[in-house]
Amino acid sequence: MTEKTRNRFAFTVAATDGKARTGRIEMRRGHIRTPAFMPVGTAATVKAMKPETVRATGADIILGNTYHLMLRPGAERVARLGGLHTFMNWDRPILTDSGGYQVMSLSDLRKLTEEGVEFRSHLDGSKHMITPERSMEIQRLLGSDIVMAFDECPRADQPRDAIAASMEMSMRWARRSRDAFDAGGEHAAGAALFGIQQGALDQQLRQHSADALTAIGFDGYAIGGLAVGEGQVAMFATLDFAPDQLPADRPRYLMGVGKPDDLVGAVERGVDMFDCVLPSRSGRNGQAFTWSGPINLRNARFAEDTDPLDSRCGCAACATYSRAYLHHLVKSGEILGAMLMTEHNIAFYQQLMQEMRDAIAQRRFAAFASDFRGSYLKKGD
Repeated sequence: MTEKTRNRFAFTVAATDGKARTGRIEMRRGHIRTPAFMPVGTAATVKAMKPETVRATGADIILGNTYHLMLRPGAERVARLGGLHTFMNWDRPILTDSGGYQVMSLSDLRKLTEEGVEFRSHLDGSKHMITPERSMEIQRLLGSDIVMAFDECPRADQPRDAIAASMEMSMRWARRSRDAFDAGGEHAAGAALFGIQQGALDQQLRQHSADALTAIGFDGYAIGGLAVGEGQVAMFATLDFAPDQLPADRPRYLMGVGKPDDLVGAVERGVDMFDCVLPSRSGRNGQAFTWSGPINLRNARFAEDTDPLDSRCGCAACATYSRAYLHHLVKSGEILGAMLMTEHNIAFYQQLMQEMRDAIAQRRFAAFASDFRGSYLKKGD
């Protein structure tokens, strides 16, 4: 690692317990404790939460979405307004995805070539093109702290030859992303670039991808192409080998995951970073995650329940309001219900990450994981 790299990005593993590890990422806008969960702020906001409330839950970093922000309000406009941090009043690190996953999901609206992806906006039908170079430019304009290489995310149920061809193209795009990022001058000196491993569920393809990415050289490495419908058993089977294929001295980021028990199982297998819309989306729809499992506040049995949402949680929703009141808010469609439920879920995820960090540091992670699964998975609504 060069001195220049150390100055803008440093990752330290403080303790390990089996494959699980806890550490710290140092960046220009602050540190990130790992394992880390990044709340998703798709369009420059974590829905139903103020940035200061997100920070108060314990979040060190959030995620912004390149595809959505480039369409509205536009990366150039965000840059003119001082960058994403100033625009949304978040002074901590921000990771931006490359836009690849969202574009690939527009199967009827996009055309894929070696150059990149041409697509039509889901908002107004306008035509756009994202290449590795344009993705790096957009993320530079946004002022991202952790920039993701541009890649394609194929479905795991495609033929192996198609998955292999997609992975190979993603590796060529990774090289172009690296070159374009390094040409970014001052921004590149203050930000980090992560490569994305692909290969679906295939161990050999993922090894080939990991080797190609390592040869290029990145500040961190993401595991892409999971949590796209393959199920937890297949995901964990892939995570039994995929993290080990990536450099041990760099952060490992599992993209788009997941449920609380997914996070525990992935940390057991050596993953350091996560993001998912699940806690915020579920909160807006009346589902709360608790240490005793997920519960649906829409259920009639909570109409006169005076207990707190979760007795182990100290968030505003749990410390101040009853399940009965939250049930009323959710059933009535009140905005406050979405706010309180989302705050609780984000706080629960951050508490889970802190407890995992503590358990790893104290070399008791296996017992913690067993106790968590025994409580969390015993029931649900």
